[in-house]
Amino acid sequence: METLLIYILGAGLYGLIEIIWRGWTHWTMLLCGGACFTFMYIISAAALPLWAKCLISAAAITAVEFCAGFLVNIILGWHVWDYSDRPLNIMGQVCPLFSFFWLLLSIPGLALCSGIRELLV
Repeated sequence: METLLIYILGAGLYGLIEIIWRGWTHWTMLLCGGACFTFMYIISAAALPLWAKCLISAAAITAVEFCAGFLVNIILGWHVWDYSDRPLNIMGQVCPLFSFFWLLLSIPGLALCSGIRELLV
C-alpha cells in the first residue's frame, strides 16, 4: 500500500510540474512520474550522502525518461516530447540539460520522500 501511495503521489506531482513547465502533460507522463518518484523514495532510504542520492536519482529518472520516450515517442510515434534540438541528446529522448534539471529537482524530491517516510513509519 505504501508503494502505491508513493506512485500515485509521484504521478500527480510530475503531472503538475509538467503543466507548470510547459502548459500541458500527457497521461504517459503520469506513469513515468509515478515510477520516478517511487525510485526516489527507495533511493532516499539509502545510507548515502545527499549528493550521491541526487546523482543516482537523476540517473534513474533519466533512464525512465529514455525508456518511456523510446516506447511512447519512437515505437508508438505519439510525439509527446522531442529533445532532438538539444545538444548531446540521445535519440531525441533524453539530454544533459534535462538530466541536470532532474538532479536539481531531486533535492526537494528526496526531502519530500524522507518526510513522507517519517510520516508513514
